[in-house]
Amino acid sequence: MTPQQLRKFVAAIPFNRLVGLRLARLHPDGVTVECDLRPNLMNGAGVLHGGVTATLADVAVGIALTRHIGRPRAGTTVELKVNYLRPVSNGRIRARARLLRVGKTLCTGRVDLHDSEQQLFGTALATYMLLP
Repeated sequence: MTPQQLRKFVAAIPFNRLVGLRLARLHPDGVTVECDLRPNLMNGAGVLHGGVTATLADVAVGIALTRHIGRPRAGTTVELKVNYLRPVSNGRIRARARLLRVGKTLCTGRVDLHDSEQQLFGTALATYMLLP
């Protein structure tokens, strides 16, 4: 897929639009997705909701996998492990996904999550199952 096709694919998913996720960069081993923080993405303590962090990581690996395969393919997350390292309350957040292994059925990716000051605020490991 071309970068333009991949961006259209990401933007066409309603959940991505709801959260405000967009493709920021392509890398030889993965992608970076980003999202601007806004009040409806915060938890009751006024910091980024953990579910948004998990979503960003999950989407980043899914998009990296789509790019690697070269087309959209049915798949589902079978495991997602997120380490929340510190709270984030403003700016833009980015998730840099790296594909670690792409097998016939299972695919694994690692994600580093950074805030606008390039500080690491979380890491994640995601495993996807490719569906027939």
